[in-house]
Amino acid sequence: MGKRFLSMILSASLLLMLSLCGCSSGKSTAKGSNYLGRQSGILDFTDDPDDPDDPAKPTGGGRPGKLPDEKKVGISFPTKDLMRWDQDGDILRKELAAEGYTVVLNFADNRVDVQTSQIESQISEGCSVIVVAPVDGNALGTVLKEAKQKGVTVVAYDRLIMSTADVDYYISFDNYLTGALQGEYIRDALSLDSAAGPFNLEIFAGDAGDNNAASFYNGAMDVLSPYIDSGKLVVVSGQKDFNDVATAAWKTDLAQTRMENLLASFYSDGTQLDAVLCSNDSTALGVTNALASNYTGKYPVITGQDCDKANVKNILAGWQSMSVFKDTRTMAEQTVRMVSDIMEGKAPEINDTATYYNGMKNVPAYLCTPVYVDESNYKTILIDSGFYTMADIT
Repeated sequence: MGKRFLSMILSASLLLMLSLCGCSSGKSTAKGSNYLGRQSGILDFTDDPDDPDDPAKPTGGGRPGKLPDEKKVGISFPTKDLMRWDQDGDILRKELAAEGYTVVLNFADNRVDVQTSQIESQISEGCSVIVVAPVDGNALGTVLKEAKQKGVTVVAYDRLIMSTADVDYYISFDNYLTGALQGEYIRDALSLDSAAGPFNLEIFAGDAGDNNAASFYNGAMDVLSPYIDSGKLVVVSGQKDFNDVATAAWKTDLAQTRMENLLASFYSDGTQLDAVLCSNDSTALGVTNALASNYTGKYPVITGQDCDKANVKNILAGWQSMSVFKDTRTMAEQTVRMVSDIMEGKAPEINDTATYYNGMKNVPAYLCTPVYVDESNYKTILIDSGFYTMADIT
C-alpha cells in the first residue's frame, strides 16, 4: 500500500512538471508584448504577472544596492511651457525607449513641490536611474537623499543640482562657454576692439535659482566687463549685477515688462541702444516684443540661446542677432549612453571632474560643446543637420 501511494505521488508530480513545461513553451521567445511596451516607453500592467519580462514585475537580483527594475528610467523636467524642455523631454524619451527602457517622463509646471512629488513617485515606481533638470537647484536635497537610500542613481540634466552629495553625475553643454559665445558675438558685432564707442548695453540674465543662469552670465560678463570698465560699453540703466538683471523662471512676459520700463526710463529721449545681452531665447523674445512697440532707434544687437523656432524666425527677420545652439540630440544621445553604462555597472564617460562644485561635492560631468547660430550659418547648422525644416522657421 505504501509503494502504491508513493507511485501515485510520483505520477502526479510528473504530470505537474509536464504541464508547467507546456505553459513555459507557450510564451513568446521574442520577449513578448511587454518588450514592445518597453520599446514604446509605455507601461503595460495587463500581462501575465509571472512573466519575468513584464515591466510591472520586479526582475530581482541586479547589482548590489540597485532597485529591482533595471529597465526603468525617470525623467523630471521643470516645465512644458519652454519649448526646449518639451523638446528635450520628447527626444530623450524616444531615445531611451528605443534602447529598451521604460520611461516615466514628468514636467513640474515650474513648481518645486510638484517636482519633489513626481520624483518621489518615480522612486516608488522602481526607477533605477532618474534624470533631473531641477526647478530650483537648491531644493531637492531631501528627496534625493531618499533616492540614494533606495539605490537610485541621479543624473542632473543641463541644470546642476546644488547643496547635496546625493547627485551622481551631471550632463550639460559647457554653460560658461555658452555665455562667452554671447559676449564674443556682441564684442565682434560692435567691433569693440577697434571702434571708438561708447556703445550702450542692457543685460537680461536667467532665473536666479538656476545655477546655469549664473554660468551664462559669468561667461558673457568675463568677455564684456573689460569694455564696461574702460567705458567702451555703457550700461545706461546701471543694472549690471546678476541679481539686478535676473529674470524669474526665464519668463518672456517678465523680460518684456522690464525692457519696456528700461526704454521708458532711459531711452525715450532718443538715446541709442546698441546691444542687449539676453541669456536665452525666452528673455530675448520679451526684449524684441518690447522694442517692437517702444523703440524707434537703430536696432540693437540681441543675443539668445536655444534656437527656439520663434527666435530663429526673428533672426531671419532681423529682430534677433544670434542664438546659441545646444543640439539636444547630442545631449540626449550622451544621456542614453550614460544611463546604459550605469545600468550595466560600467563607469560612464566623463570629461570634467573639477568644475562643477555644488556646495557639497565636485559632481562628475560630461559637457557637450555649443555653437552659435545667426543669419549666416543657420541653414548649415539647423536645416542641413535635420534639426528643423525651412517650413518650421518660415
